[in-house]
Amino acid sequence: MDKSSLVACTFDCYGTLIDWEGGVGSFLYDRALQERDDDALNGRVLRERWEAIQFEVIQGRYRPYREVLGESLRRLAAECGWRYDEEEDGKAFARAMRSWQPFPDTAPALRRAHESGLRLVIVTNTDRDIIEHSLRHIEAPIDDVIAAEDVGSYKPAAGHFKRALELIAPDDPAQILHVAFGFKYDIGPAQEHGMSSAWVNRHDEQRPGPAVPDLEWRDLWGLAELRAGGR
Repeated sequence: MDKSSLVACTFDCYGTLIDWEGGVGSFLYDRALQERDDDALNGRVLRERWEAIQFEVIQGRYRPYREVLGESLRRLAAECGWRYDEEEDGKAFARAMRSWQPFPDTAPALRRAHESGLRLVIVTNTDRDIIEHSLRHIEAPIDDVIAAEDVGSYKPAAGHFKRALELIAPDDPAQILHVAFGFKYDIGPAQEHGMSSAWVNRHDEQRPGPAVPDLEWRDLWGLAELRAGGR
């Protein structure tokens, strides 16, 4: 990968910039506590099951992400034997998501990358009314956002990546570095569209899929140091 040719970085937001795993796990375990569910093991187990359900939901017809949150939570609640309020519970999930916080390295790393001349673009599987709140928490310059409602689909479908290429580098996809923590939604699909990729492997895990990222970082400081040779 020729780092000197990069003109932009695209980002998955939740899990890469925002602490998605902590946010989802806390929200779901709190629901288990409210339901007095003594069989609930921990937030990680609940999150992983909910994520599997959410992936099934987004394979169907497009619907706004707040509805995806509600439907995936409804299905998990049914599995766990929890009560589910059609009017309130999905809204509570979306409201919680608006408050989730960035990782400590997010803002300083993004600022340094932007100062180096890189264009920063978020490609997210959420609605704009959710991502707008997250941008307030990130507190760093973001040049563009491509939300699911803009393309009418959810990653790993092609919509986000095609729109990013049209917006940034229609003639040379390798000028874009896609930065993400997830393989299924981001690393593999970005590479299929000719983009370079950086895997933010915060938990020092084994690669969960066949794609081989161009770069692998334990945090976003690798992004901050990209113009200086990276790590």
